[in-house]
Amino acid sequence: MSHLSSPPKKHKGERKGHSLPHGSERGSSSRDKDRSATVSSSVPMPAGGKGSHPSSTPQRVPNRLIHEKSPYLLQHAYNPVDWYPWGQEAFDKARKENKPIFLSVGYSTCHWCHMMEEESFQNEEIGRLLSEDFVSVKVDREERPDVDKVYMMFVQATSSGGGWPMNVWLTPNLQPFVGGTYFPPEDGLTRVGFRTVLLRIREQWKQNKNTLLENSQRVTTALLARSEISVGDRQLPPSAATVNNRCFQQLDEGYDEEYGGFAEAPKFPTPVILSFLFSYWLSHRLTQDGSRAQQMALHTLKMMANGGIRDHVGQGFHRYSTDRQWHVPHFEKMLYDQAQLAVAYSQAFQLSGDEFYSDVAKGILQYVARSLSHRSGGFYSAEDADSPPERGLRPKEGAYYVWTVKEVQQLLPEPVLGATEPLTSGQLLMKHYGLTEAGNISPSQDPKGELQGQNVLTVRYSLELTAARFGLDVEAVRTLLNTGLEKLFQARKHRPKPHLDSKMLAAWNGLMVSGYAVTGAVLGQDRLINYATNGAKFLKRHMFDVASGRLMRTCYTGPGGTVEHSNPPCWGFLEDYAFVVRGLLDLYEASQESAWLEWALRLQDTQDRLFWDSQGGGYFCSEAELGAGLPLRLKDDQDGAEPSANSVSAHNLLRLHGFTGHKDWMDKCVCLLTAFSERMRRVPVALPEMVRALSAQQQTLKQIVICGDRQAKDTKALVQCVHSVYIPNKVLILADGDPSSFLSRQLPFLSTLRRLEDQATAYVCENQACSMPITDPCELRKLLHP
Repeated sequence: MSHLSSPPKKHKGERKGHSLPHGSERGSSSRDKDRSATVSSSVPMPAGGKGSHPSSTPQRVPNRLIHEKSPYLLQHAYNPVDWYPWGQEAFDKARKENKPIFLSVGYSTCHWCHMMEEESFQNEEIGRLLSEDFVSVKVDREERPDVDKVYMMFVQATSSGGGWPMNVWLTPNLQPFVGGTYFPPEDGLTRVGFRTVLLRIREQWKQNKNTLLENSQRVTTALLARSEISVGDRQLPPSAATVNNRCFQQLDEGYDEEYGGFAEAPKFPTPVILSFLFSYWLSHRLTQDGSRAQQMALHTLKMMANGGIRDHVGQGFHRYSTDRQWHVPHFEKMLYDQAQLAVAYSQAFQLSGDEFYSDVAKGILQYVARSLSHRSGGFYSAEDADSPPERGLRPKEGAYYVWTVKEVQQLLPEPVLGATEPLTSGQLLMKHYGLTEAGNISPSQDPKGELQGQNVLTVRYSLELTAARFGLDVEAVRTLLNTGLEKLFQARKHRPKPHLDSKMLAAWNGLMVSGYAVTGAVLGQDRLINYATNGAKFLKRHMFDVASGRLMRTCYTGPGGTVEHSNPPCWGFLEDYAFVVRGLLDLYEASQESAWLEWALRLQDTQDRLFWDSQGGGYFCSEAELGAGLPLRLKDDQDGAEPSANSVSAHNLLRLHGFTGHKDWMDKCVCLLTAFSERMRRVPVALPEMVRALSAQQQTLKQIVICGDRQAKDTKALVQCVHSVYIPNKVLILADGDPSSFLSRQLPFLSTLRRLEDQATAYVCENQACSMPITDPCELRKLLHP
């Protein structure tokens, strides 16, 4: 196979970002792997030599990445490597000098990207090899998801896994022939070192270039065939009931009864799975499977919120858990996780009425407002896992987040009055959150020994048990713990903070607009909806080109908090449009401001023009022109850490049809679902968000119309009633009685609906028939939640 060095097993920050049950990952057959056999068996392996360690006094001379805006590329601007950004200049050089391209892809908060940068890309000898024998190209995967997806597909098909950093060698025509993830700098007992890999590929390019090119072409052709998603001969999508049940059964088989989640380790949050389970419960709530689905989702959310994957001191969630128990996380914090989990916990509150879930959702949004928000309303991408334990020391993973017993005892020495034994606030907190003198992190989860004696806070007991253990009142324990956590939070402010990736992405900002809008609507908190509104205003002001109607993918924080763009701008991809449209639809339903709905329709029109496959159905991930030169133009077919943009688009099209009555939206949705039929039939658990859309399309969408004044109390009461009930397959429409309003022009039937006795009045419409008028929120709730 072409993967010269298989990736380390379950390295933190290195795996592909999904946590679907085993068997649901996008895999490759042994036949596919054999097709790409090129280098590993045909070149003798030189022994690792001396003189390959990083220079102790590296020269601080910048390379051309110094002119880039991406925080990730700027992290490599002082490497002794002749780096190029992705672009024509690099490709022309490779063709002119007949050199292979070394493509290295990562992102700025990736722990193993930092490791490889430090170990290999700062190494003078390795830098010389990369500069003299290759054209070296560095890509931020968050700026160019199209490049990342194409070559990740190759790495996954020709190796045992995928992740970041992703390192791929390409022909001058951009066809891949060798790929891998993290490489150590030198040979080990079981791993080939990066320097050795470079020497082998250099030799192979000189001796057997034609064979490499032939094999590369063969692999590309095979990937092209495998990646094709098309309507084909199918007329309609598959039965939603069949696919739904199969998806649930696959999830049920992989479910962890004790700790929740759907894998052994590492465990990812995967909100798309939880969202599917909630929808499945709603349509099967009178059955045993329906109850089971709800229990699986709620238990998973509770175990995650109690685990170390949640930052109990500063709120928000870390990227994933390295163990089955959700205890020791990989510590980076991603915006897209916060956005989706806020929605998941809000929905859990809608279903259960348990304020535990709404408190978690509010905590997530509190963290985002404090740590990931630009003053103009946009949202930053991520916070790093690594930071120095003290100023001047080398960064370590988790240093900002972990605690020793001594630190906690010093910060919380106050005696607790009324306890049945001598007890301090610190001892109470340590008991409840499982801190020990030796540290509560297993050596197997700390291969470098950086976390010895350290503790990750994780809830070990219920408040009731902790209170009973010390003979205290439950509310007193709650207050003591919250006061203790606040003192830890204030003390933590004095530690060196993790690196902030202040890049702003349209797609993730769209998800975050949804996070604030949905949570604000469910909890009836206008303050949270205002954050969503400010986020949408930021997108329109800074990430939308009025002249072309196109979204920009990225913008960056400049000096003094200004907003900067790359030149030329990085235009949006499918996920940018799909996630922003979803955010705007959620914001309209939360705020009833029709301007957001109007903009959503315009963006959907642009999305259709730029990305729709008129032959095969569904949306391509990138514009044809933007992806020119890439060997594949893909349609994303997996709901993982983020939902597939095609899955989100299917939901958006259904909702837009409900808001406008335009048949074209429904036709496109059916065509999209038909194109993905085979994938949903075969591995529905890989596309739970799309399976949810399939179910919604084959059910009847509710149009809930509120006739009233947007600011009036009786209107707000009916709107809040709708938001308090979990109804995923609906659109909420405010009819203010103005026949010239945007929605009245879209849906002429709205003019036939009247207020009853001059009160705000609700109608629930299905299949072009509406219910009797309702003015009482309690009656409306009964109708919506029989």
